[in-house]
Amino acid sequence: MTKQDAKKRIQQLRNKIERHNRLYYVENRPVISDKEYDDLIKELIQLEDKHPEFKTPDSPTQRVGGKPTEGFKTIRHIVPMLSMDNTYSADEIRDFDERVKRNLGVKQLEYMVELKVDGASISLVYRDGKLGRGLTRGDGREGDDVTENIKTIKNIPLYLKKDAPRLIEVRGEVYMPNKEFLALNEDKEEKGEELFANPRNAAAGSLKLLDPKEVAKRHLNIFVHGAGAIEGTKIASQYELYQFMKLMEMRVNPEAAKFCDVEDVIRYCNEWERKKEKLDYHVDGMVIKVNSFEYQNRLGATTKSPRWMIAYKFPAEKKETKLLDIRLQVGRTGTLTPVAILEPVHIAGTTVSRSTLHNMDEIERKDIRIGDRVLVEKSGEIIPQVVKALKEKRTGKEYKFRMPKTCPACGSKTVRYEGEVAVRCENVSCEAQLKERILHFASRNAMDIEGLGEAVVEQLVNKKMVGDYSDLYYLRIEGIKALERFAEKSAQNLIDAIEKSKDRELSRLIFALGIRHVGIHAAWLLFETYGSIENIAKQGAESLQKNREIGPVMAESICVFFRNKDNATVLEKLKKAGVKMSEKITKVKGIFLGKTVVFTGTLSFMTRNEAEELIRKQGGKPSSIVSKETDLVVIGAEPGSKYEKARKLGVKIISEEEFKNMIK
Repeated sequence: MTKQDAKKRIQQLRNKIERHNRLYYVENRPVISDKEYDDLIKELIQLEDKHPEFKTPDSPTQRVGGKPTEGFKTIRHIVPMLSMDNTYSADEIRDFDERVKRNLGVKQLEYMVELKVDGASISLVYRDGKLGRGLTRGDGREGDDVTENIKTIKNIPLYLKKDAPRLIEVRGEVYMPNKEFLALNEDKEEKGEELFANPRNAAAGSLKLLDPKEVAKRHLNIFVHGAGAIEGTKIASQYELYQFMKLMEMRVNPEAAKFCDVEDVIRYCNEWERKKEKLDYHVDGMVIKVNSFEYQNRLGATTKSPRWMIAYKFPAEKKETKLLDIRLQVGRTGTLTPVAILEPVHIAGTTVSRSTLHNMDEIERKDIRIGDRVLVEKSGEIIPQVVKALKEKRTGKEYKFRMPKTCPACGSKTVRYEGEVAVRCENVSCEAQLKERILHFASRNAMDIEGLGEAVVEQLVNKKMVGDYSDLYYLRIEGIKALERFAEKSAQNLIDAIEKSKDRELSRLIFALGIRHVGIHAAWLLFETYGSIENIAKQGAESLQKNREIGPVMAESICVFFRNKDNATVLEKLKKAGVKMSEKITKVKGIFLGKTVVFTGTLSFMTRNEAEELIRKQGGKPSSIVSKETDLVVIGAEPGSKYEKARKLGVKIISEEEFKNMIK
C-alpha cells in the first residue's frame, strides 16, 4: 500500500468509525456488531502505527466514544470514563493474562470477573455522602448531566451511610429489565412508533428523555461496578470496592467472582455464556479486571482503554431461515433501504422476521437472492442481520432483487450520487419523509416556527392538512383549532409564528429546504454569493464550485434539488405565500470585518453555530477550512487537525477565553 493509499484508507476508516460512533452513542441505533466495529478500529490503529505522520488528535483511536447529546448540560468527569478493549476467544483472554503478567513482572494474579450488563454507562458523584450529580459517559471526558433522571431509579441511593467518604465517583450500568423492555416495545408498537432495537438502546434513550416523570415510567435499574475518584477512604482492590459499595447500600451484581488462575476465568466465562438466558436482564459478555488497585495503577491506560481490564464478548448466535422477500423502506432523508422479510426464526431470546440489508452494494457483494436459505445472526444481540446466502441450498427458483428507478412511496425519480452507495428520493413532498422534513423546516436554526413540534406535525400530516412544508403557510385557524389540544388562543399563536417566519433571513430558508449536504454554513455561503433562491436555482455544478468551500458532491446535490419538478412546485408555493425568497447582501461593520475565522474543538459557552452566527453579524466570514487566507483560528477543548494545520501555516491562533474577551 502506497503512502497515498494509506492516507486515503485512514480517512475512509475515520469517516466510518465516526458515523458508527454517532449512531451508537448519540442516536442509539447501531447498525453493525461490536466485532465489526472493533475490526475497523484495529485496522485504523495498524495503519496509523505504520504511518504516524497521518495520526491526528481528532482520530477515533484517540477518542473514547461519541459526543454528548444536545439538550443537557455538559460536565467534565473527575476521572475520565474510558472504554474497554474487547476479546472474542479463550486464546485472547490468555494473551491478555500473559501481557499483564509480563508488564507487572509477576507469575500469579487475582482477577475479578463480572457479567457485562448491556446498558448505559453512568457516573454517580457523591460528596460527603450526598448524591451530587449523575453523568452519562459522553465522550469519556465530558458527559451529559442527567441527575434528575437518574434520581428516578429507585435503587440508586440519594444518600450514603454516615461513614461515607468525602468524595466518591461511582461507575455503573443503567439497564432495562427484559420484561420492562418487552412491555415498552409492545406499547410503542400499538402507538405505531419505532421500536427500540434492544434493552441497551432503551436504557440509553430513557436517560435522555427531558421529562423525569417519563423516565420514572421506564422502571430502569442499575448495577454499580467501579469507581473513578475516591477521597477520604482507602480501598486496595476491586473486591474490596465491591464490599465497600455493598456496605454503602449500592447495588452490585451478585454474580461477580474472584479467581487466581486464568483457566478458571475462562471456565466462568463459558459457564455464563451457556446460562445467560436465565437472567432477567441482558448481558453480552464478561468483564475481566486485575483485582489489585496498585497493579491497576502500574499498568495504566492508553488514551482509549485501561490496560488492566478487558471484555470477553459472547459470540453471535446464528440461525438458518428463508428469505421470503426484499422490501424497500424510505427513510427520513429519502434513503431507500432494502429490508429482508424472513421466515420467522428464534434468535437470542426474540423472534426475528425482518432484517436490514443496508444497501444494494451489500446485496450484490453477498449475492443474496429472494428465496435463498440464509444465515441470520443477532451480532451482540443488537439488530438481526443476514450474514450470507447458503448458495449450496439453491433450487434454481431464487431470483435477484432489482432497485427501482422510482420511489416506492411517491413515484418520484430516485438518484444515486457518484461515490455513494445510497439510492435516494429527493422529492420534498414524499410522504415517507414528510414529517421529518417539516420538523427540520420549522427547527430553530431554520425557519424557527415556535409551537410546531412533533405532536402537531404528526396530526397535520396524518389529517392530510399538509403535503409539503410550503402548505404550512396556507393553514387556517379553523383547521388548527380542530387539532387535539388546540383552542382559539393556541391556534392563533401557531398561525402568528408561521406568519412571522416568512421574513426570516434567506440563509435560514436555504438551510430549511433540506438540500442534502447543505448545512448552516453552506446555506450562508449560498445566500452571500447569490442573494436569492432564483439565482441559486440557475447555477450549474461548475458555477457553484467556484466557491472553494462547495465541492462536487454538494454542488451536484444542489443542482439535483432545483431540477426536481416537485421541488420547483413547492418553491413556487412558498413564493406565493409571501416567504422571503431574496435578500439584499449588505456589508456589516464589526470587530471581525473582512476576517475569515475558523473554530476547532469544543466551545464551552456557546455552540459552534452560535459562534459562527456571531462572526457573521460582526462582518466576518466563518469557515470550515484552514488556509493561508484564514485570519484567525479559535481553539476550544480537544482541538482537531485544523489546529495543527494553522500552526504549520503560521495562522493566528487564540483560545476560547481570548475569543470571549474579544466579543465582550
